[in-house]
Amino acid sequence: MTQPVPERRADALLSAALDAAERGWHVFPLRPGGKRPALHGQARCPRTGECAAGHRKWEQRATTDPDRIHAAWSAGPFNVGIATGPSGLVVIDLDTPKDRADAPGGAATFQALCERTGQPVPTTYRTRTASGGEHLYFAAPPGIRLHNTAGTLAPLIDTRAWGGYVVAPGSVTDTGTYEVVDAAPVAPLPGWLLDALRPAPRSAGPVSVAVTALSGRYAEAALQNETATVATAQEGGREAALFRAARALGRFVAWGDLPRHVVENALQQAGESAGLPPAQCRSTLRSALNWSITHNQQRRTA
Repeated sequence: MTQPVPERRADALLSAALDAAERGWHVFPLRPGGKRPALHGQARCPRTGECAAGHRKWEQRATTDPDRIHAAWSAGPFNVGIATGPSGLVVIDLDTPKDRADAPGGAATFQALCERTGQPVPTTYRTRTASGGEHLYFAAPPGIRLHNTAGTLAPLIDTRAWGGYVVAPGSVTDTGTYEVVDAAPVAPLPGWLLDALRPAPRSAGPVSVAVTALSGRYAEAALQNETATVATAQEGGREAALFRAARALGRFVAWGDLPRHVVENALQQAGESAGLPPAQCRSTLRSALNWSITHNQQRRTA
């Protein structure tokens, strides 16, 4: 008797989750046919089981345990998420253009970036996303905690590390299937990419606990104020507002008060909410943040 399609798909997704776990990659269920986590959020946390001692997010609950994977995927045909940080991965996400069909995609931009830096396009484990983009998997460098970035390398090139995840091959959405296009071994993250993604160094010299706590609160307030200003900017002044906000917040990144990926994600969302094209937001953010971080290495305490 032929196995029904939903059951075959569920079995295939379970196999995809187990295959990833065998590689040492920590997996967790995504919504069937989607890309968002299928786990409960903090507001609905039952505070039982894994969350008995407090709510655990998807990154904390991702696992390589076959028993837990069987138990999770037996409940439904969940897509497979790979938590990149716990898995020791840095994944380069080469996106496809959404605004203009004739614009270069992330893959072409990445190839051009490699050529400009005199580096070959790295050979590593590579997958094709459901939308036609690509994911390049790299082993994270030891002793350095990298986080997600959005457009830091170039437009339509994001990265996923700590705080991020990717959809594993074998997962299926309405737009297509995630597939392996190069099963090469996962290569170490090239040094030139590490240099571009490495967090900005913290300000030299001791800073008192009182100053650190005060500056942290000030930085969070500044982030909220600047993102609100960008999100409500009027036509004709939106890009200028985004540029000013990135310049203003870049100093907190340079001083270690705010992670760069947090600033980038918040301002990217604010810029898009205001009506700016995603690629334009990424380009403006990258330029303004790089300038601000470079010119604000020394903390001003006055």
